[in-house]
Amino acid sequence: MTSWQAPMRRALAEAAAAADHGDVPIGAVVVDPSGNVIATAGNERQLTGDPLAHAEVLALRRAAQALGGWRLDNCTLVVTLEPCAMCAGALVQARVGRLVFGAFDAKAGAVASLGDVVRDPRLPHRAEVVSGVLADESAVLLTGFFAARRDTP
Repeated sequence: MTSWQAPMRRALAEAAAAADHGDVPIGAVVVDPSGNVIATAGNERQLTGDPLAHAEVLALRRAAQALGGWRLDNCTLVVTLEPCAMCAGALVQARVGRLVFGAFDAKAGAVASLGDVVRDPRLPHRAEVVSGVLADESAVLLTGFFAARRDTP
């Protein structure tokens, strides 16, 4: 797949849905080698009270369930924001073949901003990384969400 815009737009829709229930607007999509969507998720930490309910973790779990196994070697995880250390570790453990993300996360990003968990040569698996796909749209969702929270008494 040469353009990651279509799955990223799907991830953006998941992010917007997460914001609708009070979660930070981050969305994730897992696609198979043919580009078919096999799992989607938005953040659900507020919705479920689960600190691990990040969009990436939920999408990886759902993809593994859909495929009947935990190895996602030939799959691509598309996410609106650079994954944190937990999510980067999760995609390494799931053996995801490629990570595509939108906006960089200077405060918590563990793929480029603060470190690079997914391409660390000391780990048994490394993923290809494509960054900056629809980054502006991803950033607008996040900045709008947090601006609204700051303006709320």
